[in-house]
Amino acid sequence: MPPDRPSLGDWLKSLPLYVLPHHAISRLTFAATRLRTPLKDPVVRWFIRRYGVNMDEALSADLRDYASFNDFFTRALKPGVRSIAEGPGCIASPADSTVSQLGPITEGRIVQAKGRDYSVYELLGGSKSRAAPFMDGQFITLYLSPRDYHRVHMPLDGTLRETVYVPGRLFSVAPHTTRTIPKLFARNERLACLFDTELGPMALILVGAINVGAIETTWAGLVTPPAGRQVRITPYDETHPLRLKRGQEMGRFNLGSTVILLFGEKALSWEARLRTGEPVRMGEALAQRK
Repeated sequence: MPPDRPSLGDWLKSLPLYVLPHHAISRLTFAATRLRTPLKDPVVRWFIRRYGVNMDEALSADLRDYASFNDFFTRALKPGVRSIAEGPGCIASPADSTVSQLGPITEGRIVQAKGRDYSVYELLGGSKSRAAPFMDGQFITLYLSPRDYHRVHMPLDGTLRETVYVPGRLFSVAPHTTRTIPKLFARNERLACLFDTELGPMALILVGAINVGAIETTWAGLVTPPAGRQVRITPYDETHPLRLKRGQEMGRFNLGSTVILLFGEKALSWEARLRTGEPVRMGEALAQRK
């Protein structure tokens, strides 16, 4: 279980991030991880050993089937290795991840770490009307480590209303930075996807991070890069709605990041077993409708 308060080591690892050129570093990583080169195989083998990646679950365990490091990193899973929690009002985990924080949103504030919080208003790009349904709702923050499967799936059936791209920095989102950098998730580049569901409004936010400057969705493709300079809102026409089913892939990251889910007031109850630092797998039940 991570410590409640930042240690000296946390600060020493986090403070240099303020002066790094986040986007420039991430663009170099973006290009390098897409190179089609034989040098990819020893790098991938090192990565698998270093982070304990379970290749038995991968659709292909043969590294020759991956044209680049990014192809390996965003690999698909074998059919059936993840079961999707079912039932009316059941919320499934959108990703293999670790619970960073979860609980109530209090007067529009979301807990980032002990002694640190940020606002729904900031997270969703500075719109009071967009933030209003979640002001006293529920949230969960899920951290994807390098070893995790990096495709993101729907927690429950939803109809996409709009997406909101919010420009920002690309601080690391590792546990030491969540304990030290104020308003981390409201400062980083991100894509908020707002859905109508059987539980009411749901926001699924894909948060970028250093070396994770690439966020994509299954319907729009690569959203970033290039990085934008302004909030970009994309509405979806009600006459041609985009509907996604629970467990359906909706997007993906490169090299680890964070997913945040927001729900409205009195919408759900979290599973009692969930705690900060608890690992969860894609499809696992996170909550039930109240």
